[in-house]
Amino acid sequence: MRRMKALVLERDGALRCTEVADPLRPGPEWALIRVAFSGICNSDIHRGFGAGAYRYPLIMGHEFSGTVEEPAEAGRFPRGFPKGARVTVFPLIPCRRCIPCQTGDFAQCTDYDYLGSRRDGAFAELVWAPEANLLAIPETVGLREAAMTEPCAVALHGVGKLTIRPGDTGAVFGAGPIGNWAAQWMRLRGCSEVFLVDIDDRKLALARSMGFSPIDPREGDPVEAIRARTGGSGADRIVEAVGLPSTFLQAVQAGARFGEVVFLGNIRGSFEIGEKDFSSILRRELTIRGTWNSRFVPEGRNDWTAVLGALGRGIDAASLVSHTPSLAEGADIFRRIIERKEFFNKVVFAL
Repeated sequence: MRRMKALVLERDGALRCTEVADPLRPGPEWALIRVAFSGICNSDIHRGFGAGAYRYPLIMGHEFSGTVEEPAEAGRFPRGFPKGARVTVFPLIPCRRCIPCQTGDFAQCTDYDYLGSRRDGAFAELVWAPEANLLAIPETVGLREAAMTEPCAVALHGVGKLTIRPGDTGAVFGAGPIGNWAAQWMRLRGCSEVFLVDIDDRKLALARSMGFSPIDPREGDPVEAIRARTGGSGADRIVEAVGLPSTFLQAVQAGARFGEVVFLGNIRGSFEIGEKDFSSILRRELTIRGTWNSRFVPEGRNDWTAVLGALGRGIDAASLVSHTPSLAEGADIFRRIIERKEFFNKVVFAL
């Protein structure tokens, strides 16, 4: 039986790089992918170090790129993906039977599977994926950048909920990779200025170098700062990409009249809003939307295709990568991320 190197979550808080048996092909329509790069998501932190795993042992990892090692035997598409094809992979495996699946809203599937959480994922040399979930990587896009298609598509899906008009002002709470990509998409769609709010000096410096307007809450109320820099009106289009109750409230408070707010961050804690702020939502006629995951269909007109077409052509992924460790360094990297004693932005395993 073939064996492969993998970063295995053996129990909550316990990661080990070891050799494991390559599982059997799940079905004839599945292809075997040799992973080239695989990114760490914040959800991996909570899953691996917050008792959030569905089972143990588990191989995490759902943001990845690679090459086809073994093509599907009976794929959904006549063209197929031959051995050696460069691909990125939509990690959500829909049932294709429920009502959301019939409309192509796979992220709303009522009975889905998921690489890296409900089944083993891409913190490994090899991973099986349905051929229907593969997307070819353009020649102009490198494998490392393509591994970030999933989180960049999540950011685009959220920004897509906003009705951005040329000249609008934007604001993003959270300057991590998702927040930074959200700001990039907002600018591409017409925002004349985008404020990026964060408390990390290096993320703010990166935002400034990319042409965004950084705001540091340690220097004062970020809501007042946004109002002061918009003539008192506030931001027209806002994305919350932190997931804290305080930033959810600040995102609402910072909205201009007839403004729009998208809640993208996974909240930790309870979000409460007082009478005054709630009344202000009504008076300003704010629109507040939630967003989840990304859209993979129809082919050629979805979030993933848009990302792959924009990487290096208006969307910068490479500048957000701070570390490219090996799988052997995986347990140590996760420990250091959790300890928060050094700077990490986007971490992508290089296999």
